[in-house]
Amino acid sequence: MPRTLEPISPSELASLTAWTVAADGRSLSRRLEFGDFQEAFAFMTRVALRAEQMDHHPDWRNVWRRVDISLSTHDAGGLTRLDLELARFIDRIAPQSHS
Repeated sequence: MPRTLEPISPSELASLTAWTVAADGRSLSRRLEFGDFQEAFAFMTRVALRAEQMDHHPDWRNVWRRVDISLSTHDAGGLTRLDLELARFIDRIAPQSHS
């Protein structure tokens, strides 16, 4: 998949309602909570497979049933369509009842 380093428009950024934009505008973050560690790890596996396909990997941390995710395109020094695409994928597969 070709990498696109195009910036995200303000309206596209505003559509990511589950995400928090960093004060400097260079990254997105989201905390998700799952029923248990197994659910959290299964979610991370799905995201990892998609991230590998995109050649765009999140910064993240897992503690038991919680996953903290940060997205940024380091090559571009901020947010790009890669972050938008991965955030939208995460939103589609994230559990609605625990996040």
